Amino acid sequence: MKTSPLDRCRQAFADVMTVPAPADISATTATMLEFVFADVWQRPGLTRRERRFVTLPCVAAADAEGPLRDHVYAALNSGDLSIVEMQEAVLHFAVYGGWPKASRFNMVVDEQWARIHDERGLPVPAAEPLLPLTTASDPEERLTAGERAFREVNCLPFAPTRDNPFHGAGILNFVFGEMWLRPGLGMKERRLITVACVAFQDAPYPILSHVYAALKSREVSFDEMDELALHFAAHYGWPKGANLAQVISEQKVRVSAEWAAESS
Repeated sequence: MKTSPLDRCRQAFADVMTVPAPADISATTATMLEFVFADVWQRPGLTRRERRFVTLPCVAAADAEGPLRDHVYAALNSGDLSIVEMQEAVLHFAVYGGWPKASRFNMVVDEQWARIHDERGLPVPAAEPLLPLTTASDPEERLTAGERAFREVNCLPFAPTRDNPFHGAGILNFVFGEMWLRPGLGMKERRLITVACVAFQDAPYPILSHVYAALKSREVSFDEMDELALHFAAHYGWPKGANLAQVISEQKVRVSAEWAAESS
């Protein structure tokens, strides 16, 4: 028996979300199934796991309770993300998407992790120990490590000075002296989360700098960045997706010119 196009779309949804597709056949649902799940999620430019790291910041920032619960559940239930990776994604999102929204994100992670174990008839395992930290405890060593990480992550020859709390206590001490150096997520995954977050903000320099750094570092390829923009647009909105795509186009030119100069 042949499978209908709608059935294939429903299967694509079920594969991504780990639950059956919605039963209604409204225009919104049909288009979501066909385009978002049967097309965007199936494209080869990013893996399904990598797409989770773009989707989660979008739904965490969108103040949409249902999609947030659904995508947290799917990412964990599928095994695409471990609980440690999910918790690290929450922390990374907190820095680039905001602590109040991350607080809600974190609550949903705990809720859905408990739900998954309840469905499987298993106890929730004990949390991974937080201590000892893998980063330096000495204040001077920590700030020095933060300066080095800032330069490496941002692909820049300089780091901000330590002359105010935002830079010293925040950017150098915690964001780059701790968070970017934590072992729970790889650098590429952190890049994906960060670009998604700066894409839904309205601050022009962070989106430019983080798209540039992700490309210049070669941790996200040109083609992968294009896929990120498409996936982001499908989950957060086309106007901001178009803006991200424009920034990507500009930074590709910049990075290509720099690579050409470096090789000459």
